[in-house]
Amino acid sequence: MWMATPKRGNSVIQHRIVLASAAGLVCAFLLAACDSMNGGASGTSAVGVAPVTSAPAASAPVGGGASGSGQTASTVTVRAEAVKGGGSVVTDGTGATLYRYDRDRPHPSRWTCAGACVKTWIPVIVSDSVQTVGVEKSLLGTVHRNGRKQLTLGGWPLYRYVGDTGAGQLNGQGKGGQWYAVTPAGGKAAVTG
Repeated sequence: MWMATPKRGNSVIQHRIVLASAAGLVCAFLLAACDSMNGGASGTSAVGVAPVTSAPAASAPVGGGASGSGQTASTVTVRAEAVKGGGSVVTDGTGATLYRYDRDRPHPSRWTCAGACVKTWIPVIVSDSVQTVGVEKSLLGTVHRNGRKQLTLGGWPLYRYVGDTGAGQLNGQGKGGQWYAVTPAGGKAAVTG
């Protein structure tokens, strides 16, 4: 014979579900608040040939890999390339120019490009290893970015520009008076696009 569950039992279960849902929301808001108070940036690391470590906010050898979509790849290559207009800039393995942003900070590394900014200026995210050609490996590092690692050069976080659609383009050079192709030493390139 089937019997209905008393209404009091249903209200206890519903009350517990509501409390659990509220607790989950509070946790989500606290995590988001901590990330935004943090400025989106945490520690930095040097890039080497060792596997990625999970040392929080401390310098440690890590590897790197990147792709323009913000997804990680197993290996990224950074190379010094001579460009039209004089000078040398750093590119990735596909020949895409890498940029630095004047509002970011190099020591300690800190990124400020977030939200709509990263739709135009795509962070170079790394995971496994970095190969270099004409760029001193000791100048490479990473900065924590939303649970991932963004490649840095001379402490400056690196980005790709969506307006560069082919190898060797410098369409982002001087944008807003704050975006510059990066030199192999981490400086601002003085080339004209």
